[in-house]
Amino acid sequence: MKFIVDNQEAYAYTGGKTFDPALPCVVFIHGAQNDHSVWTLLARWCAHHGYGVLAVDLPGHGRSAGTPLKSVEDIASWLHRLLDAAGVQKAALVGHSMGSLIALEAAERASTLVMVGTAYPMKVSEALLTTARDKPEAAMAMVTAFSHSLASAKPGYPGPGAWLRGGSMALMRRLQSGQTTVNLFENDFQVCDHYAGGEAAAARVACPVHFILGTLDQMTSPRQNAVLGGLLKPRVHTVPAGHALMAEAPDAVLVALRAALQPSS
Repeated sequence: MKFIVDNQEAYAYTGGKTFDPALPCVVFIHGAQNDHSVWTLLARWCAHHGYGVLAVDLPGHGRSAGTPLKSVEDIASWLHRLLDAAGVQKAALVGHSMGSLIALEAAERASTLVMVGTAYPMKVSEALLTTARDKPEAAMAMVTAFSHSLASAKPGYPGPGAWLRGGSMALMRRLQSGQTTVNLFENDFQVCDHYAGGEAAAARVACPVHFILGTLDQMTSPRQNAVLGGLLKPRVHTVPAGHALMAEAPDAVLVALRAALQPSS
């Protein structure tokens, strides 16, 4: 489904159902060098179980037009405008990695805040930032290696015809090639690295908070959540996966998300 935000088309996948703003809404926000497709299973489950779903493509990513934005604050402001265009006042905000910081920054619109594969500060190593700037293909390979736990290394996992690492690389290459004037990979990792507003954003949160974390995550280790955990007092769900936990442990992540969306949570 397409909306007009800032005079440009903004795309959101609706899970195979026509979006109805009168339903309880779940907004999925992808991470760096990703798009809405990383949420397909979760978005479809929600759409077919009584929720209105918006799995967004951020500006300059996937099917959304425009130039990639350069800060968490700017992207959160864009998200507010998309919700306005969709006729949504409050929604469960579910963000992965970079998307989790965007969800946190935009949490004044949240009925529930779900931060997946999160960390704060989300600092990026200088080696990765430099490689992202000079050799983005090599940086994609680094991130793919760090994002997947050992069990997903080979083709055929988690089933015949699947290759999580190959699929991840293909998605990042496609998104990178869609930008001819901006190094999307470097842009997104700079967005993560520069965000310093987590404490102030956490102080404004007035809804239930859930963390869904991969126990094998090498990109945003669960140990990096002491600051936000102390401020937000979240309910923490852990799954046996790396940073690409929606792909590596889809059923476990869905169970955690369903628990987070329960009204009593």
